[in-house]
Amino acid sequence: MILHGGFYYYCESRDQRFIYIRRSTTISGIGQDVGVCVWTPPARGANSHNVWAPELHLINGKWYIYFAADDGCNENHRMWVLECEDSDPRGKYRLRGQLETSGWAIDGTVLTIASGNRYFIWSGWPGRRNGCQNLYIAPMKDPATIGGPRVLLTTPSQPWERVAMPICEGPQVLKRNGDIFIVYSASASWTADYCLGLLHNNTRDVLNPASWVKHGPVFQKTDQVWGVGHCSFVKSLSQAEDWIIYHSKSSRQPGWQDRDVHAKRFDWNSDGFPEFGAPVPRSAPAFVPVPPLVAPMRPRRPRVAA
Repeated sequence: MILHGGFYYYCESRDQRFIYIRRSTTISGIGQDVGVCVWTPPARGANSHNVWAPELHLINGKWYIYFAADDGCNENHRMWVLECEDSDPRGKYRLRGQLETSGWAIDGTVLTIASGNRYFIWSGWPGRRNGCQNLYIAPMKDPATIGGPRVLLTTPSQPWERVAMPICEGPQVLKRNGDIFIVYSASASWTADYCLGLLHNNTRDVLNPASWVKHGPVFQKTDQVWGVGHCSFVKSLSQAEDWIIYHSKSSRQPGWQDRDVHAKRFDWNSDGFPEFGAPVPRSAPAFVPVPPLVAPMRPRRPRVAA
């Protein structure tokens, strides 16, 4: 989910094939919008099936959607990019092509640093076989082209990243006061132990793995909420609040069919790190974001007859 021009836009995959975008003036209203289908895959081919985790990005005044897809075989999953042909993010898109990630890749996102340089971050296999997912980063030549070799950012080295399978995926960028955070999902997504970890960097040396420090888990299951992961971040319309959008499971049983989407306001610690707290129980009442401030109308001065 992103906020642009007074609207929230939510990009999603349906039936693991079609890409839709919903729009709303509120975070909670996204669920009431039926959405617009902006891309339909070909009937067959390298990006015809298993369309996963599309992300909407505004880069240099143009809209792009990054998504993972394959030909029906998971080992052929790669990252792809669409470019919108008009100014409306719900408009017509054309396929720009596949991003060169040197192997299996899903969950791609874009990091732009203060210098204006951009980098692509994604989850990939270290080799040709399933069994482990790392996070990788590479410079971007332009919004549709990787400009250098992939660099290993982090591996699932901690116990909380290795439940059922060692996995780091779903990277999302969060920036504040010169600090760069990559918040990512860890462990197997089909389990109740799916959670969020965090990488921190306060340098401009983003291609150096040693410049990133791992923390976690920073957001995890409770006795009432399970399988929290794959987040995004948005501001309230007033710009006064930070919100995390994430999915969770409605049961402890392994699987993906019971996942749904939630939103929660979060704060910042005195050390400058995000404080996500605990996921909100499903029975909790909805919390409404602070609306934008509206300047009071200036009273008209009475007209004085000449």
